[in-house]
Amino acid sequence: MAPVSLNLIQAPLYGVVAGAVVFVFCAVKVTQALRRWNFARQNGCQAPASSVCHGWFGIGMIMEMVNSAREHNFTEQIRGWHSKYGTTFTARMANRKTIFTTEAKNIQTILALKFKDYSIGPTRQNALRPVFGEGIFTVDGSRWEHSRALLRPNFSRAQITNTQMYENHVTDLMKHVPHDGSTVELQDLFLRQTLDTASEFLFGESVHSLRNDNSTEAALFAKQFNTATDGTATRIRMGPLMMLYRNKEYWKAGTGLRNYIDKFVQKAIDYRIAVDSGQKVDPKIKELTDNQYVFSYELSKQTLDKKEITDQLLSILIAGRDTTANLLSITFFILARRPDIWDRLRSEVLALDGRKPSFEDLKSMTYMSWVFNESLRLYPIVPFNFREAQRDTILPVGGGPDGKSPVFVAKGQEVTYSVYTMHRDPAIYGPDADEYRPERWEKIRPGWAYLPFNGGPRICIGQQFALTEAGYTTVRILQEFEKIESRDPNPWVEDMKLTLSSANGTQVSLTPALK
Repeated sequence: MAPVSLNLIQAPLYGVVAGAVVFVFCAVKVTQALRRWNFARQNGCQAPASSVCHGWFGIGMIMEMVNSAREHNFTEQIRGWHSKYGTTFTARMANRKTIFTTEAKNIQTILALKFKDYSIGPTRQNALRPVFGEGIFTVDGSRWEHSRALLRPNFSRAQITNTQMYENHVTDLMKHVPHDGSTVELQDLFLRQTLDTASEFLFGESVHSLRNDNSTEAALFAKQFNTATDGTATRIRMGPLMMLYRNKEYWKAGTGLRNYIDKFVQKAIDYRIAVDSGQKVDPKIKELTDNQYVFSYELSKQTLDKKEITDQLLSILIAGRDTTANLLSITFFILARRPDIWDRLRSEVLALDGRKPSFEDLKSMTYMSWVFNESLRLYPIVPFNFREAQRDTILPVGGGPDGKSPVFVAKGQEVTYSVYTMHRDPAIYGPDADEYRPERWEKIRPGWAYLPFNGGPRICIGQQFALTEAGYTTVRILQEFEKIESRDPNPWVEDMKLTLSSANGTQVSLTPALK
């Protein structure tokens, strides 16, 4: 009798194992589907009325988002989708079935009421990590809690009320403003000013981009910062396709930024080690830290991990620079076209009788706060964001034909929310929701329908720093100049990167006040 081949014996065995694996996989999927169906039924969930898929596997929607950003129409693209498909709808986007919403109740649920049900998700983490590492904007869970605890004490009221620091850099800015009525591009100046302020606050040494020409190391740093953030924004919009992003300048810029900041971080670490070990310290640094609050040196009291400090400083730097500069640029873009608002704001400023404003002065300026509120309502600095479900959960509204039923959100599913669209909802802000009218803030209290600095546990910890610097800068400019005129015939055109800004800058002329 011929011997039986071992291969002939193994072949059926492989088939049995493979079949068992397929059976178990299918059983798990069926069990999961039944469990989710039951969970959704018990909570009265219904699917949103609209389910959208543009192009092959929804890739069309991803490309529409990327292209609309290039065409300076990103925020209106998303707003248009909501106008067409409803306040809450689902959309196929490559391998994801994403929920889009502008409902304040849903956003409050995501950011606060069920905060632990959601994370920032791997899309944002993977997009930001090459440049920003493991900073507060790229981590979740216990690592985020650690970052928050590490950073929050550095933004107490005592740290942000040093108006002299703001004054130094506003003075540098105003040296660049022509006094002969010729045109000046304020947006670039504001970006340089806020970079100078943020770097002094963080490192103890300003990069002084307003004092240096384009050939300096500081100017290169500013340029690399723009390149890195622009590339990061594109990677976020590409989502699962971000691995196809090829830009050598992006990677080069990220490395350059980290190398530049590492020098300041190492100085802070060396100083802290010397202090803790009783060694002789650099007298200049001691004088600096005795007389001024310096973020990096305070952070070195809590950790000597060079990468961790660098990651956190880069994260705070982008928030400290872009948020304030864009708020100022947008506001002055509007003021140049609205002399009525300029005049009323200036009358409030003139009540100081030429005195440089204190922190308390800034807090008491009601109309200026209305102006900033209105700028941030119509042009929120972060107009679009998203979260990923960490577990099966629900949104309270948006489901069913009338949109009033809860919506089931599966673990791993993304929920995106458009603050820009919500901020322009006539049901909340009235029939003139698209109009810039600061006076509306005298009575309106929109609650979770107004989120210029996010909300819940991840609310921006630097918002008071941003508003204080923006307020101080505005007051000093209105004290120095009596009139403003637009030198840009074009309407507002957005530039959507990591934050929202004006694509054409803020081109104006300013008339000096009579002394």
